[in-house]
Amino acid sequence: MAAHSDLMAALTSLDLDLDYSSWNTRLILIGGGFLFYMGVFAFSHLVSVVLFATYRSLQAKEKVFWNLAATRAVFGVQCIVAGLTALLVDSILLADQITGQQGWAFFTIMVATGFFLFENLALHTSNFVFWSFDIFLAVHHFFAFLGYLGAVICSTAGHYLPMVTLLLEMSTPFTCISWMLLKAGWSQTLFWKVNQWIMIHMFHCRMVLTYHLWWVTLYNWHRLVRSVSVLYVAFFFVGLTLVTLILNPYWTYKKTQQLLTPVDWNFEATSKNSSRKENGRIDLKKKE
Repeated sequence: MAAHSDLMAALTSLDLDLDYSSWNTRLILIGGGFLFYMGVFAFSHLVSVVLFATYRSLQAKEKVFWNLAATRAVFGVQCIVAGLTALLVDSILLADQITGQQGWAFFTIMVATGFFLFENLALHTSNFVFWSFDIFLAVHHFFAFLGYLGAVICSTAGHYLPMVTLLLEMSTPFTCISWMLLKAGWSQTLFWKVNQWIMIHMFHCRMVLTYHLWWVTLYNWHRLVRSVSVLYVAFFFVGLTLVTLILNPYWTYKKTQQLLTPVDWNFEATSKNSSRKENGRIDLKKKE
């Protein structure tokens, strides 16, 4: 109980140098991250119901996707801040990219683990309820959750790599904007096209970032395998290989294709049978 009180006091004062060796602290932060992003999901639903006619016109599965997109966008902003801080600002992590650790990075890893736990639960629950499955998204979430859970368990791991890896989420806020505006019928507007261009550029930056991760890990190979278990290193490289060779190229291609032909491939079958007009425009006569 005393440890819980100390943790709450530290969080209130924004002092992130907590006792991260305590599993009580770790579980509270992971649970806090899970509940926070579940709250973002619920808040997105409540606000969207009140403010957006587009949202009210969507089918249940699309509403879930809308709220997940908004939740991912919020997490993406957190990842951009954390990733750029590690990449450009934090002198301790920059000086030691393999074993350097910081309190704020510990905190971010726990919260990210909670987010990816929520993402996996939401994704697979949605897949079960709506009888669907996105293999690329499932693989991404599986490796993300186990990767950050591994960083929680492996207390000797440095924080530069996990923080910079979070920067791969730099595209998610723009992906959220793109999808929501597409559903609202704004795909022919300049704003949507500019956002799409920025999003595609972010995916290109993701590719460059994966090359940086390869360089850091291979250049520091001997220190890396001495600081963490071989199993964790192997898992990291499998995930990095999938992102570099499959996920990033596939998503970059799809987003570029979407710029040229604005369609929602996530719900292509639904769109063909719905009352929505071409390019995501909604038939206002069919709304309540």
